[in-house]
Amino acid sequence: MPKKSEQNSERDSAASAAAPSAAAAGENSVLAVARRGEARFVEPLQLGKRLREIRLANSLTLEEASRLTGLARSTLSKIENEQISPSFQAVQKLTTGLGIDIPQLFVPPTEGPEANSRRDVTRRGEGVLHPTTTYEHELLANTISNKKMVPFKCKVMARSFEDFDDWVRHDGEEFLYVLSGAIDVYTEFYEPVSLTAGDSMYYDARMGHCLVSVSDEDGEVLWVTSR
Repeated sequence: MPKKSEQNSERDSAASAAAPSAAAAGENSVLAVARRGEARFVEPLQLGKRLREIRLANSLTLEEASRLTGLARSTLSKIENEQISPSFQAVQKLTTGLGIDIPQLFVPPTEGPEANSRRDVTRRGEGVLHPTTTYEHELLANTISNKKMVPFKCKVMARSFEDFDDWVRHDGEEFLYVLSGAIDVYTEFYEPVSLTAGDSMYYDARMGHCLVSVSDEDGEVLWVTSR
């Protein structure tokens, strides 16, 4: 019968032999790989939320992500809903298919409100017309309410500064892009500026402003106004 000291020695040797394999397993775990490339990482319960964020940021449906990664749609859905935890092989498929590095999958999800999925398409000539004596506006993206910016096209029919009764001014800031023709932009605190197709201007809309066409045809511009 072996002595007690010999038994202890045998147990110590067995533990030493098992240690490298355990260490190797730890080094190859998903979280260990993430830690090597990025100090911040998401705990397992946050991985599904991060995966959904990346998929939606790339405008991918579950079906499209499934084709890219080689993982079943049901598997992706379960991962995103925290019903299963992906294996390291599944994570490799996810990063390869989505074109990201492993650390990116473990960056904490962006805080703040989620995308509300609002979208509106306005086909050519389908905007809402709003004519005045100096401009003919075509309002765009009309099905969306409470927009943070108002986009519209405008045909500039005014031919001189005298066509306006007063300066145009309103709250917000404004971006102007000339689509066709040539216009002069009059502003309250600056000399008039001549713009042609492809030129643009950004300004404080509380400053008096107005546009005048100086080309043979009426100039056409795209206006985007903040609210």
